[in-house]
Amino acid sequence: MAAVKFRMRKRAETTAPTAAPSHEQVAKIAKALAHPARVQIVETLLRRTTCIGCDLVEEIGLAASTTSEHLRILKEAGLIIGEIAHPRICYSLDPRAIAPLTSFLEAIEAGRPPVLPE
Repeated sequence: MAAVKFRMRKRAETTAPTAAPSHEQVAKIAKALAHPARVQIVETLLRRTTCIGCDLVEEIGLAASTTSEHLRILKEAGLIIGEIAHPRICYSLDPRAIAPLTSFLEAIEAGRPPVLPE
């Protein structure tokens, strides 16, 4: 259910036309989401809207260093934002970051070739 809310919110935010995503953008986002722990982090942030890193460690059930590595990958892909609130970092999703992957997947779902610059 949360994923549906995220998708609806994303479509509502997309009002201006954007340039076609590159192969690299699509692959970077897909790769960031290609691990069950990272998917679980995204789901947690969808439920909570923001979350402190130590809360994510407890929720995911992995070591703090492992969770930090997953957060780094999601942050590098632009999917999450980490704001420092000393001594902690508060994470939240950036729903706009998923746009390249969303348009690619929607093109596949519609049965039309995706438009990606080389």
